[in-house]
Amino acid sequence: MTTLTPQKPAVPQPEGDTTPAPEPRPAQDPAWRELVDAVREAGQYPTRSEAESVTRIVLSALGGHVVGDERVDLARALPEEAARVVASQIPATRQLTAAEFVDSVAARIEGATPATARWDVSSVLSVLPPLVGDELVTRILDQLPPGYALLFGRAELTPAA
Repeated sequence: MTTLTPQKPAVPQPEGDTTPAPEPRPAQDPAWRELVDAVREAGQYPTRSEAESVTRIVLSALGGHVVGDERVDLARALPEEAARVVASQIPATRQLTAAEFVDSVAARIEGATPATARWDVSSVLSVLPPLVGDELVTRILDQLPPGYALLFGRAELTPAA
C-alpha cells in the first residue's frame, strides 16, 4: 500500500516565491517524554522543564563531538526530538577533554558551576546506554578523549602498560 505525504503549505513571498512553511514544533512524543523523565529521575531535578532544558543542552554539546557513523547511529537510536538536537550541531573543530566538555556545558547553563555541570552532564549521558545500547556507547567513547566514560556512568578502563 502506498501512502502519500501531503506537501507542506507554502508561505507566500513577494514576487511569487514559495518557501516551505517552517516546521511546526513536534508534538511531545512519548519516547522524548520518557527520556526527559529518566533524566529528571537520574538528576533529581525538581521540574520536568529543568530536566528538559538540561537534556537539550547536554545533547547539543554532545552532538558537536560525535561524528561519522556513530553520530548517525546515535541520532537513529534516540527519540526524534533528541535526534534533531544531536544532528543539528556543527561538528566541533577540536575535541574537548571530558573536563573541557563539562566546562562548555557549564557555560551554557545559567548559574552553573563545574560541579553542577558535571552532575547535569552525567544525569543525561548516564541514561543513554540503556536507550541506545552499550555497543554504540562503546563506539562513541572510542572516538572521544579519555574521561568521557565516567560521564556515561561507566568505569574508565585503561590498558595495562
